[in-house]
This record gives sequence, structure tokens and C-alpha cells, in this order.
Amino acid sequence: MDDKAVLLNYLQLRRADLLSKIDGLSDYDARRPMTPTGTSLLGLLKHVASVQLGYFGEVFGRPSEKKLPWIDDDAPLDADMWAGAKESRADIVELHELSARHSDQTIDMLSLDAKGEVPWWTGERRHVTLHQILVHMCVETARHAGHADILRELIDGAIGNGPKDPNVSHRTAEEWVAYRAELEAVARTFR
Repeated sequence: MDDKAVLLNYLQLRRADLLSKIDGLSDYDARRPMTPTGTSLLGLLKHVASVQLGYFGEVFGRPSEKKLPWIDDDAPLDADMWAGAKESRADIVELHELSARHSDQTIDMLSLDAKGEVPWWTGERRHVTLHQILVHMCVETARHAGHADILRELIDGAIGNGPKDPNVSHRTAEEWVAYRAELEAVARTFR
């Protein structure tokens, strides 16, 4: 597998991780704000899909035909980070999938050293290659997938990538309570 294929594979895996965090949730739980700053699962999906369209679209001269009204100058503040009343879960999932297809086409068409320009970045930093943007979006998507992991745990206790995830300790509910109490006791010694 060449470098581009490796990076694309990581990006596709992290997209799937992020998307899976709404599986089995009600529309309310998928869109409800779970942090003091209003972070929600559908908001994270919408944000990642939106920035992905920008980075793999506009930056390389391949803008998507999809209009994103939440990034207009007159849009509400942070409108890319939450699901509006007229935006369904299906709308946001469809946006996420469209964004992935459009991005994958750009990646497929271009070499890793293809030049692009990020108009919202400053100075010399705005001149990039596909390689840089692929790394950037792998990191961006993984970061938000991590946020989604925490939100999902807060919503219904689901952790990792399912019950057979080898990267997650498997404990009973009682064992998790005891484990957390142990960690809290250690933390309190540092008050």
C-alpha cells in the first residue's frame, strides 16, 4: 500500500468511527448538546463533513455543488457545529457521505504533491499539498471522533467500537464504579 492509500484508509476508518457514534440513538440523543459549549454528535458529524468539503474541494479547485448555508457570513455563530431544527439526522448523514465521496474523488485524482491553497489560512501557511491536507483531515477527524466517543459514553455508557473492541477494558457496571472511585480517590490526594 502506498502512502496515499495508507492515509486514505486511516481517514476512511476515522470517518466510519465518527458516523457509528449515532448508531442506535434517538434523534434527540444524537443532536442534544452534551457539553457547556453545546457539542453534540450530529454537530460533530456536520462540522467534519463541512470542513472536509472545504479542504478537499475548494482548496484544490474542486468546490462541491452542495450549498452549506451555515458557513455564509450571515449564518448564526458556530452553525456548522449543531443540527438546526430543519436539518434531519438523515440530512446530516447524507452530507457526511457526500463529503466523503467528493473528498475521496479529489484524493484519487491528485498526487500527494499536488498544490492547493487554503484561503482561510494566513500567509505562506496557506500554500499546501494534498499530503498535508490528508494528514490534517486524518487528525481533524480523529480528534472529533474522540470527542464523539466521550459524548456517546455520557449519553448511554457505550464505549469504544462496540462490545468486542480489544482496545477497551471489559468490566461489569459494578467494576467500572469501583474503578472510577479508585481513580477519584487518587485525584483527591492532589487537591
